[in-house]
Amino acid sequence: MNKLKTLLLALIMVVLCLPAPSAAKEDLFELDICAMPEHESFLFWYAKEKGWDKEEGLDFQIHFFNTGMDQLEALPAKQWVVGGTGTVPILVGALRYNTYLLGIANDESWVNAITVRPDNPALNVKGWNPKYPDLKGSPETVRGKTFLYTQSSSQHFGLSEYLKALGLTEKDVVMQNMDPAQILAAFDAGIGDFAGIWPMWLYIGLERGNKMVYQPGDVDAMLTLTLVGEKEFCDTHPDIVVKFLRVWLRGVNMIKKELHNPKLVAEYHRFWSEWAGQDIEMSQAKMDLEMHPVFDIDEQLAMFDNSNGPSRVEQWQDKVLDFFASQGRFSPEEVQKIHESGYITDKFLKMTAESIKAKPLGGYSLD
Repeated sequence: MNKLKTLLLALIMVVLCLPAPSAAKEDLFELDICAMPEHESFLFWYAKEKGWDKEEGLDFQIHFFNTGMDQLEALPAKQWVVGGTGTVPILVGALRYNTYLLGIANDESWVNAITVRPDNPALNVKGWNPKYPDLKGSPETVRGKTFLYTQSSSQHFGLSEYLKALGLTEKDVVMQNMDPAQILAAFDAGIGDFAGIWPMWLYIGLERGNKMVYQPGDVDAMLTLTLVGEKEFCDTHPDIVVKFLRVWLRGVNMIKKELHNPKLVAEYHRFWSEWAGQDIEMSQAKMDLEMHPVFDIDEQLAMFDNSNGPSRVEQWQDKVLDFFASQGRFSPEEVQKIHESGYITDKFLKMTAESIKAKPLGGYSLD
């Protein structure tokens, strides 16, 4: 009997010493994140898979949205407070939804490309514009040709910058507006001379033999995906924003070091199939990962530096804003309101940089 009492007492002591099942979770801050089925969302998903959010005292609640505009429409209901969004939504967010641009999620320039068939003469001309020595094409090889594109899209912006670099305008070519999904099929059928296209159709076309004649990065026309935050939340909880950025930058460090590692490609492919719900080839996952440059904390701070005039981020955003204003997406009054909104900020990046000095970012394992 005494042995039984002793055993029961020991079991009770063990149970009392165990943490309550929900205690660990109660100590975490549930952070609602907006995400789209795109490259930038991979790091939210991967951090959640690996528990990096919990190491910073957060519990990522990742909310799936098909488009950036869908994200913004959900913001008044507080369905999210930080996340990743696109070129136009970050401008609309500044105009109507009181949001910050917290950081650059990736460089989308390299995938808003123009492709041609292998026999297109533009491929044989390089450096017509001495300012852009790697730019292919010339007025003679482009004028009068048919461009397949999607009206008022980020790709349309990139296309306009290509024509501008060659001293041309849209009036000098034939512009044929199509839905993105239709462009590759039309091009395969022999329609058009130049196809403005982006993932995943871009990679499928390249695998079929199409050649890339232009990417916006060729003419310093930056198109970025951005990290977005709701202003009131960010200003009220700067410590949470810093933790969010720390998790993000931990993933950035991994991508920059392991970009060509097959194990990372496999994880990226799994993200597309399991979270994004898209069945893509491993080769397409590899191309998409490699064609989306990301930026560490030092690169971020340099891009946001406005000590000698407008920062590079401000210049990039203004160029995109001017283009979409010319397309009628924003009125002159709205353009002024966006400029005056103070939506571009590096204050949270600076706080994050200080936190990294005090406590370096965690590592990673692809095993």
